[in-house]
Amino acid sequence: MEKIITSKERYMIQAALISLWFNVVLFTFKLAALIIVRSLAIVTDFAITIVGLTVSAILYNSLKLSMRPADLLHNYGYGKVEHVCEAMEGIVLLGIAIIMSFQSIATLFHPSHVTFPWIGFASSVLSLTLNFTGAFFIFQLARKSSSPAVRAEGVHYTLEGFISAAIACAFIITILLRQSRYSSIEPYVDPVTTILISMAISLPSIKLAKQAFVNLLDISIEEPSKMEVVMRLARHADHYCNFKDMKTRTAGHKKFVEVKIIMPKDMLFSKAHEVISKIEKDIAAGIPDSEVTVTMVPCSKECGLIQDNKPCPYLNPAI
Repeated sequence: MEKIITSKERYMIQAALISLWFNVVLFTFKLAALIIVRSLAIVTDFAITIVGLTVSAILYNSLKLSMRPADLLHNYGYGKVEHVCEAMEGIVLLGIAIIMSFQSIATLFHPSHVTFPWIGFASSVLSLTLNFTGAFFIFQLARKSSSPAVRAEGVHYTLEGFISAAIACAFIITILLRQSRYSSIEPYVDPVTTILISMAISLPSIKLAKQAFVNLLDISIEEPSKMEVVMRLARHADHYCNFKDMKTRTAGHKKFVEVKIIMPKDMLFSKAHEVISKIEKDIAAGIPDSEVTVTMVPCSKECGLIQDNKPCPYLNPAI
């Protein structure tokens, strides 16, 4: 039986396709600019776009994989692949920042003039326009889908937009310096800009990778969702003795909730099962994209009511 794709999963695929096609366009005209313009900043920007294009292709296929239902080998599904994409993007961006920083420092000792700065400026303006436009749509779809991988792609596009803006400013400074008496410092603008760009992308990349690794370690769901679970359990408090061992975790955009419900030992199994099913459905309705598992546990008959030979109020709850 074919799996039905939910609206959130459709948003995820739309975001991946937007990212992929925007990166194809960015790759094409940045490659042209790289061939014409001799600039270390352009090289850095192009390298980031190559990473973006590669990650977009991986993201598209990974998101499709994350939508596969649970099977014998992956009992909880494939949702964690989203966090793998998130971590990979952060690590690769950090690697580019480190490599380009060393290259820029070396260039400071052997500076060279940037060729065709106006073409570089036009390329950077077009790049920042596409990146911020792409980031706007991707962040909207990230909010709708609650996908960490899509949100990471939005962060990537935003960073690339600011990088292009910084490079555009550097080209303007280069053009102005060439026409002034300070033309001797013009060759240093390009490597200094690249160092600043590398520093700018390092911190968000570290945070992105760190959060992804935290999520891979079965981090629990957010606090408001936990409170929602407790509120949903309270709605049915007249039908069970107590609950215990509540556990939650996230895997991509999916959430998993497990809880044990203590039921009266003398309650008919069919009646107890009916109560448990209602609780499961109610919690799932309150937590989007969740899988809820409620385990039934019989009471030990050690409560005060049983000790005082009083009837169990949960066997025949008041309507």
